[in-house]
Amino acid sequence: VMSLQQLRDESDFDQLPHNVPVTATIADIEEKKGFIDHYRFVIEVKTKGGSKYFIYRRYREFFTLHQNLESKYSPEDAEKPGPNTCLLPPLPGKIFIGNKKEIAEGRIPELNTYMKRLLGLPVWFLLDDTLRMFFYQTDQDSQQQPRALRRLRPQTRKVKTVKPKMDLFSSPRAEVMFDFRGNGKEELNLKKGEVIFLLQRVNADWLEGTVNNQTGIFPQSFVKIIKPLPDVSAEGEDEGHTYSCLRCFLLSPAGVDTRSPCRDVCVEEDLTTQPTHKDLLTLMRNVFKVNDIALNYRDPEGDLIRVLDDEDIQLMVKESRDQQGKVKRPVNQFPWELYVTLASDLSVYNTEP
Repeated sequence: VMSLQQLRDESDFDQLPHNVPVTATIADIEEKKGFIDHYRFVIEVKTKGGSKYFIYRRYREFFTLHQNLESKYSPEDAEKPGPNTCLLPPLPGKIFIGNKKEIAEGRIPELNTYMKRLLGLPVWFLLDDTLRMFFYQTDQDSQQQPRALRRLRPQTRKVKTVKPKMDLFSSPRAEVMFDFRGNGKEELNLKKGEVIFLLQRVNADWLEGTVNNQTGIFPQSFVKIIKPLPDVSAEGEDEGHTYSCLRCFLLSPAGVDTRSPCRDVCVEEDLTTQPTHKDLLTLMRNVFKVNDIALNYRDPEGDLIRVLDDEDIQLMVKESRDQQGKVKRPVNQFPWELYVTLASDLSVYNTEP
């Protein structure tokens, strides 16, 4: 494999467009609390023209890239690469068991080596569309704010700045009126009487704030606002995460209990995201603490329809979008709702002839 320096000496390299990526380094990992919590790698990319930008990629996106490149360029016979084939660097393999954060941290050196070798391949390879799309900064990438860049910047000592007391009292804040127990990592636990500093509005019913050095979201109905947040338009500053709420119900066998528990689950996903059936099933098992469950939605006639795979999810999303104007919802609530039933329970379906 030619080194980047050797490439640079070749006239071919001079012919490359300025926006072609030539180096990429992982700056950090960030947790994303989506339908299933996962870690993304924050990658600093430098182009031939000298510009720098950040992109955010999951391991599964590296995996897909590698599969695409292998199908296009891996030689039939590893000993004899042809003119349009090349030996790709190995990608670190999938890991199925263990702490997600530790797995992501452990992959950083291997993925850095992988990207370095990939971008060190012959010039014609750097022009491949799949490769360039992977390293290009999408609109979504450019809207994110990297929260910390531990691996790129030297550790700096934290300098304590003492803010004048007035500053504290001019901050938007609220007093907790009732104890609240958060469900999941992103929701705060609140105790009556605490003062919570408000950061932003999540939707009509939820706020994000800080209390006891913890930052998270909580329902507005549990607090009394002392100083409200300034009014900002919905397109205000995006801090790199938007919460969307998914309304879900747990249905007991028909005729057993009419009051079905209803939950609003907040996830860091865009309203246009279509989750996989597997991710939703895992999420609902965690929310309702029941294992043997089935997912359902209501069709326009109000009948329960069981969801069995990703195609059913697609249909559920499509049908709910068609109905969107007829139901009044908070701006960041998914247009579809989930009804969770016990897998063995068929009594909830309208099976009358």
